[in-house]
Amino acid sequence: MIVVATSDFEVYHGVVNELRDRGATFTTIEPDEELPDQATVVITDADHADAFATVTTIVAEPDGPRRAVDQALAAVRGDGGRTVIGVDPGRKPGIAVLAGETVVAAFQVPLGDAVDVIQREVAEAPSPIVRIGDGSRLESATLVNDLEDVQVELVDETGTTPYLGTGTRGMGDVLAAVNIARLEGEVVDAREIEPTTGEIQVIKDRSRERSEHNRAIDEVLARRVAAGELTIEEALSEHRTDDGSGSGDE
Repeated sequence: MIVVATSDFEVYHGVVNELRDRGATFTTIEPDEELPDQATVVITDADHADAFATVTTIVAEPDGPRRAVDQALAAVRGDGGRTVIGVDPGRKPGIAVLAGETVVAAFQVPLGDAVDVIQREVAEAPSPIVRIGDGSRLESATLVNDLEDVQVELVDETGTTPYLGTGTRGMGDVLAAVNIARLEGEVVDAREIEPTTGEIQVIKDRSRERSEHNRAIDEVLARRVAAGELTIEEALSEHRTDDGSGSGDE
């Protein structure tokens, strides 16, 4: 059983609310009270980290209750605590965080935010793995090339997107990310992709859609976007600066 033992008001409320949201069984005590006989994990604050030598102790920070609860639940389930993150790449990648076989978090964010989310989730995790689907070639290459200090595997994502029944619209990318996390892939340090003519045109079309003046970026800038060197917004800014014009059409 999980025991919350803290005199820190913020830690207490953050952890208790997180445990309740997860439907976890737990109890609370004062830090100077004796632990219940069935206690296996204690969540506490930094001031009382050394007070519970007989059980697994997890220190929760006021601004990080979810991470502490993730660790506690993994310890109770015997998952070993290894963090595996699956990513279904695309313009808004699905991201699933697994501790052992348990999904502990899920996200779907714009591509430009995905690396920050992944890096935050692997921080302090023991021997984490990030598994990225090999579809959406340009987006997956951007993720592989931008992730640092973590093992990355490129996974064959064939068949990872499940059938979605009524009322499950929008869940496909996240569920695919869960399936990708459970597949072993090839360890990679980088992914070099030469964009096709069609992919370059798609980027130029997207830039036109986002331009205030219905103006597409040129092929040179589109290739830099494809390589992950620029976002479309940054490419549009450079395009306007280069030609000294904010209007017109190509």
